Amino acid sequence: MPTAARSIDPPDGRDGPDASIPRRYPVGAEVRPAGAAHVRVWAPKCGRVDLLIGADGARAVPLEREADGHFSALVPDMPAGALYRLRLEGEGTPLPDPASRFQPEGPHGPSRLVDPAAFAWTDTGWRGRTLTEAVIYEMHVGTFTPEGSWDAALRELPALADLGVTVLEVMPVAEFAGRFGWGYDGVGLFAPTRLYGEPDAFRRFVDRAHALGLAVILDVVYNHFGPDGNHAACFSDTWFSDTYENEWGEPINFDGPGSRPVRDFFAANAAYWIDEYHLDGLRLDATQQIFDASPTHILAEVAAAVRRAGAGRATLLVGENESQDMVLLAPPERGGCGLDALWNDDFHHSAMVALTGRNEAYYSDHTGRVQEFVSAAKRGFLFQGQRYAWQGKRRGTPTAGAPGAAFVTFLQNHDQIANSGHAQRIHALTSPGRLRAMTALLLLGPGTPMLFQGQEFAASTPFFYFADHKPELAVAVAEGRAEFLGQFPTLATPAMRRRLTPPQAEETFRRSVLDHGERARNITVWIMHRDLLALRRDDRVFRPAAGTIDGAVLGEEAFALRWFGTDGDDRLLLVNLGRGLNRPSIAEPLLAPPAGRGWSLLWSSEDPAYGGGGTAAVDAPDGWHVPGHAAVVLSSATAPDPDASDPKQSDRDP
Repeated sequence: MPTAARSIDPPDGRDGPDASIPRRYPVGAEVRPAGAAHVRVWAPKCGRVDLLIGADGARAVPLEREADGHFSALVPDMPAGALYRLRLEGEGTPLPDPASRFQPEGPHGPSRLVDPAAFAWTDTGWRGRTLTEAVIYEMHVGTFTPEGSWDAALRELPALADLGVTVLEVMPVAEFAGRFGWGYDGVGLFAPTRLYGEPDAFRRFVDRAHALGLAVILDVVYNHFGPDGNHAACFSDTWFSDTYENEWGEPINFDGPGSRPVRDFFAANAAYWIDEYHLDGLRLDATQQIFDASPTHILAEVAAAVRRAGAGRATLLVGENESQDMVLLAPPERGGCGLDALWNDDFHHSAMVALTGRNEAYYSDHTGRVQEFVSAAKRGFLFQGQRYAWQGKRRGTPTAGAPGAAFVTFLQNHDQIANSGHAQRIHALTSPGRLRAMTALLLLGPGTPMLFQGQEFAASTPFFYFADHKPELAVAVAEGRAEFLGQFPTLATPAMRRRLTPPQAEETFRRSVLDHGERARNITVWIMHRDLLALRRDDRVFRPAAGTIDGAVLGEEAFALRWFGTDGDDRLLLVNLGRGLNRPSIAEPLLAPPAGRGWSLLWSSEDPAYGGGGTAAVDAPDGWHVPGHAAVVLSSATAPDPDASDPKQSDRDP
């Protein structure tokens, strides 16, 4: 595993290949001076490995076996762009490089030698984004635009920067089989898929994002390989473990015999994305399925590799962890993995139940009652070690001491939209007022907010589960998908089973493609998101980590969150998911303004600019008036005019 990225340019005057130039990474093909390459592969089960160069593989170069099961050679006359394969034991079908940097014909075709130094970066001054600055936007490149390419996606980045997004979270791009897919069945972990463009197109995307102030993190899958195109077992018998059970395939061997090169491979892969693509971090998929009983967990090694590769830039490591295990966030010196944040499924599940009334399957332990939102704002996860009935066991660990920003909150993501049966967006499943109120909680709350592509303008396009596989595998995947959705009794009915979209159908994929023209047609939704993110960014009290927060239940469907600023400069967020709350008094001290001050309206989800119906005085002389299906923000910065009847609305016209 490299300690840092190293230059591959030769010293002045060097005009030939030199085996003394250190490798950047432990495996793969790397460019050398004078049109040469250094190739290294881990293949301990093999007695012989030949490098076949060219589209037809006519030129064969034997690789030299090293003592630890690696094979390598410094190969002259192998310039950047050269195609190559590996032939094992002198026979059989040649295979792609397990650490290939590009697969122009897919995971079964030849690998291509890539020169990372050929791209002219312009982001020299880029320093990254910190967690407290993060507003995450999850995107799938293949459906983000009709073209489904890096270059097409690049054109939409200015709108995201204007919206207030600061971090793009790109769904997995490691090479996978088929014409379309979510990317979670990757097999070429170092090779950005050919489906979205050349490697340098990915680099252009990142370079442009940085110019606009957008960090880019990549969703990576380190818990399994996809079922089609994975040739790892041909090279070694110790890639996989029989000690554990994995939901999606063979578990990867991170702690058994022969696991050291496996660990090095994944740590190097993490560093590679930060180094050669200037990425700003990683989102780690389903970490509960990464099994490792070693003294140092593989995720701690991955985190350390990312930090080193960042070379002083801010890097972000976000984990998905269904178990809600806080050891992932603990620093390595305390036995943790050193990640920055975890996805907060609890927030999503409570919000879905509150907004839709749906409480089947994995939603069944969440009531959607307002106390859950108060607790989530103050403590992050709702399950921190108590019994979780859906799984019949305890779930989670204590979150004490973790900052609010360590919990990524969301109303939509790729999984949850697809799991709704018809793959409908949340705005199609609830009322406009309730959704505006919940969006205010999401974007102003102490958690790190995440939007899913199109959420910012209420995209009408669904987001289905889609995966293009060979016929037999496609049938098995479709059956497995239907079985998974069967945990929802409503989706298990014969009528719904017949209506489930086939994952392998190209139409399923095409129907999921965004229409960015909807941004203009649904401009009120977009303006609301922009205003809320501006308030989060610019207001000194709402700014993450700026002050303390407390909360209280005000009624069956109403609650308050209070941010305590400095010198009495506080903010009060009132969220009412039920009918209007009109009371002459409320016995709750969090509603009392600071001494010598009063509350004035700062923001309302009922602003006509957002499609709302207007907002009367909230803290009025005759009592409290919190509109139904709405959220309002009150500020104590200035005392209100007791005679005011028309509070300030947004000055942004749709």
